[in-house]
Amino acid sequence: MTDRTLRPGTLAVHAGEEPDPTTGALEPPIVLASAYAFASADDAAAQFRGEQDGWIYGRWRNPTVESFERKIAALEGAEATVALASGMAAVNGAIASCARAGEHVVAPRSVYAEAARLMREVLPRFGVETTFVDQTDLAAVEAAMTERTRIVYAETPANPNLVCTDLAALAELAHARGAVLIVDGTFATPWHQRPLALGADLVLHSATKAICGHGDAIGGVVSGSRDRVTEVRRIGVRAMGGAMAPNTAAMLARGVRTLGLRMDRASASAMELARRLEEDRRVARVWYPGLPSHPQHAIARAQMTRGFGAMIAFEVAGGLEAGKRCHDAVEVIARAVSLGDVRSLLTHPATTTQASMPREARIAAGVTDGLMRFSVGIEDVEDLWEDLDRALPSS
Repeated sequence: MTDRTLRPGTLAVHAGEEPDPTTGALEPPIVLASAYAFASADDAAAQFRGEQDGWIYGRWRNPTVESFERKIAALEGAEATVALASGMAAVNGAIASCARAGEHVVAPRSVYAEAARLMREVLPRFGVETTFVDQTDLAAVEAAMTERTRIVYAETPANPNLVCTDLAALAELAHARGAVLIVDGTFATPWHQRPLALGADLVLHSATKAICGHGDAIGGVVSGSRDRVTEVRRIGVRAMGGAMAPNTAAMLARGVRTLGLRMDRASASAMELARRLEEDRRVARVWYPGLPSHPQHAIARAQMTRGFGAMIAFEVAGGLEAGKRCHDAVEVIARAVSLGDVRSLLTHPATTTQASMPREARIAAGVTDGLMRFSVGIEDVEDLWEDLDRALPSS
């Protein structure tokens, strides 16, 4: 490819890939080797010293995985990307690359429950403590920071209730206090939001979700400067073993090629469905960044592009039981966890994705008993609405 600037839709298809030099194959070959031959003892020694380029060992490097990494880096506007075995491997690797024993993390109350559990239960075993705050209140973030704060961790839009954080302001605050900003951008995808351009030091995604888009591969990615990503790779992949399999990388790269098409369709449908849900008396409240009623709508408009994503949160009037009836009555929409699929998925977070959170922490994060998380797919929007309309309790 030429060095001229290409637009995101073109990068999603072509970035990171060249025809195979041996066969001319357009699809990057899947390299399954766990080890690679050295030309000589001197060649091996030079590769291990880092003086000569080479592959050495499959956990360290793989051509198929690196092709996928270059594609994500291009979409993020990053110097480098590292692919890991799962989204949680990406979270763990990003944090472990920046924090040491005795240091401190400031994280949002509205955050993926397994990431919260990592910070609440696992990191303290290694001497890293976390304070959870309302990150829409920058004063609260600053008040929580201490001289030990090494990381400000953000998730925007947040799982599951779509809270949006002002990333530019948060980056300025973090850097002024000597901390790094790590952003989980899974809900937005690189198609709708580029945190590095807003000042983030690292951006991560569960690639299992919309990056894959087809519900058939598990992975994670972390992007940023070359030096920071090298450290994530050294700790998260080489030391902790969170390596992505080559077959997985090939499937995820396939998914990225249609990311723009899928997200444009899903985002437009989500906007229309959010409007209709907000106007429906059977729904107590709707959270969608594209709605003017969303508390952080102005922030979302400023930092999201080409739409507001495929995720909606809503609360059925009548609370838990009414929400359960709605959940159980859908037919086109699948009752399942995960998100970002071509299929629409409906989840009851209080009993699934956020169930590991203590109830008081869950309620404080805005995840009420009747909250529903709706991942909008690429089906016809009228079929999705008819499904919801039938499922919503009449009283």
